[in-house]
Amino acid sequence: MYSLEDIRKEFPILGKEVHGKPLIYLDNAATTQKPLCVVEAINQAYYSANANVHRGVHYLSQLATEHHEEARRRVARFIGAPSPEGLIFTRGTTEAINLVAYSAGEAFFLSEGDEILISTMEHHSNIVPWQLLAARRGAKLKVIPLTPDGQLDMSAYRSLLSPRTRLVSVAHVSNVLGTVNPVEEVTHLAHEVGALVLIDGAQAVAHTRVNVEEIGADFYAFSAHKIYGPVGIGALWGRPEVLKQMPPYMGGGEMIEKVSFEKTTYNVLPFKFEAGTPDYVGSTAFSAALDFVERLGIEAIAHHEEELLAYATERLLSEFPESYILGTAPHKGGILSFGIGKIHPFDLGTLLDHMGVAIRTGHHCAEPLLHSYGYEAVARASFGLYNTREEVDYFFEALHRVVPMLL
Repeated sequence: MYSLEDIRKEFPILGKEVHGKPLIYLDNAATTQKPLCVVEAINQAYYSANANVHRGVHYLSQLATEHHEEARRRVARFIGAPSPEGLIFTRGTTEAINLVAYSAGEAFFLSEGDEILISTMEHHSNIVPWQLLAARRGAKLKVIPLTPDGQLDMSAYRSLLSPRTRLVSVAHVSNVLGTVNPVEEVTHLAHEVGALVLIDGAQAVAHTRVNVEEIGADFYAFSAHKIYGPVGIGALWGRPEVLKQMPPYMGGGEMIEKVSFEKTTYNVLPFKFEAGTPDYVGSTAFSAALDFVERLGIEAIAHHEEELLAYATERLLSEFPESYILGTAPHKGGILSFGIGKIHPFDLGTLLDHMGVAIRTGHHCAEPLLHSYGYEAVARASFGLYNTREEVDYFFEALHRVVPMLL
């Protein structure tokens, strides 16, 4: 196990006070804090290699290009991709899913009535793009139900698959339930009927080892800011043989081979899907974040977060009998979505904030999921590699102070 004391020194913001109280940051599922090495990578990119990539013959441009493409190789290696050819930089998971919904929709949705499968637990960014595609192409959106403990109902999933199924898109890890889905099995079953598969990995990459070759999916999407990297950049990995069949998502510079007023031909992968000036500073910092995580070890991080989750779950149920938890699957990420009696989550989160504790409240961009449980909003505490058992203790001390005020 890594040294928490040493690791926390890499995150200056964790020493901040909020309303005169030490910050206890438990909103890691929304975004993670950034270590010094990531911020320094941003500084160095601007101070020593700031130039447009791919398009200049001068030294700075060549250096920026080298850093950007090394970052692409680094991200590809992190998720077990066989080569960087299918690794497309995007603004994040949301843009990556929209890219597939548009471009794969144009290429592979051939007739009215083609079907898209998603699950009840999906984030809005893995619902709305498919609704737009369905409206545009006359497709049908079907929803995989959940078991009572918040797992995919695999029996129902099998019954929903058919020769009309063109694409299946599910989360690797739910941002509300914490459920870790059997993505290899999901992919295998979809491929049996000839469907493509996209996995939303936004909540998975910081907490579990990801290998896209082993998963077997056609697309895997994730964001840097969920794994201690900068905001505004993410990645879509796609099987090159599939990406080559898809039209560009956006037009502009870099994604072209040759332009005339009569006809434009497109660049090779992955550049065909990267119109405009890429975020070469963000990609460098993204790479630094992955280096940081790998130095600690993803397995060690996962073990630490699982221990915190188990400890917090046990305390919540034993100390607040009126509490409830959304998502009780046996295999979960470090996410605890909960409520206490009839207390409104917004009120709970507001009072906890005044004690320095940052949690998330609301529908967590998963309104259909919450409605399926009969709720409009819940509170969520989510753990990261720098959180401590003492912070969990303080969180419960704060709960014991504010809950009686709200009941």
